[in-house]
Amino acid sequence: MSEKNPPPPPSQPADPEAPLKAVGFKLDHESAQRVSGRIIVSPICCQPFNVLHGGVSALIAEALASKGAYLASGYRKVVGIHLSINHLKSAEMGAVVLAEATPVTVGRTIQVWDVQLWKYLKDRKVVVSTARMTLLCNSSSPKDPNAPNERLAKL
Repeated sequence: MSEKNPPPPPSQPADPEAPLKAVGFKLDHESAQRVSGRIIVSPICCQPFNVLHGGVSALIAEALASKGAYLASGYRKVVGIHLSINHLKSAEMGAVVLAEATPVTVGRTIQVWDVQLWKYLKDRKVVVSTARMTLLCNSSSPKDPNAPNERLAKL
């Protein structure tokens, strides 16, 4: 890293919300049954053809599913093990894209979440992307059990 932007010291964990903030995503609702939010398609999150970048859609899908799984597991460490996403329609510059993650199954060790991203076009819901995320929820806890809770509570 450059001297201008050194990495945070080990005692100061990275902000878990930073990737979503970086692309302009805002969370609207957080629970073990549903996590949702929105993004306005802007130059920050576009690919060269002025539409929402597929990687940004994947970032949103993984972040929302991870947050939901974390809440549904009782604040245990969760790790994504598979993400599958289909990009069905484009979202143009200036469009408001809504996203919602809901659980398919919440087990002791594995959770599966569905995530949809959509926009409204003349009062009609148009699905932009649909994703499915599988998460492992039996990972060992860190030495300081409050560290991930404090970081993830910010999401």
